[in-house]
Amino acid sequence: MADLLSALSYAASGMEAQAQRLRHVSENIANADTPGYQRKTIAFQEVLEGEAVTPGGVRLDPREGQRIYDPGHPLADASGHYDGSNVSLVIEIADAREAQRSYEANLKVFDQARQMTQSLFDLLRR
Repeated sequence: MADLLSALSYAASGMEAQAQRLRHVSENIANADTPGYQRKTIAFQEVLEGEAVTPGGVRLDPREGQRIYDPGHPLADASGHYDGSNVSLVIEIADAREAQRSYEANLKVFDQARQMTQSLFDLLRR
């Protein structure tokens, strides 16, 4: 019984971590055209001897943003350039798909553990 509850807990923590990852991906996509914006990334850690997944701290992607030539832009320097964001929509879409699939996998594990727990309770009631 404890293993089933651990599976429920582990799957729930995985879903929560992937949901947070999706929030950061959507924030990155929303700010893709914001000058000077740096892409946010998140790493995951196992805690409690492998019984949970927690998101680590948010980190900024150190890659340089693209230099955009637009002399009429208010942030343009003397040469007519300004720093754009370092967000790549292709990478963000790939990250979103990976997070979505990981979330769905955790959801299936959670559902299987829930069904097994329900079956166990049904057997104990007899």
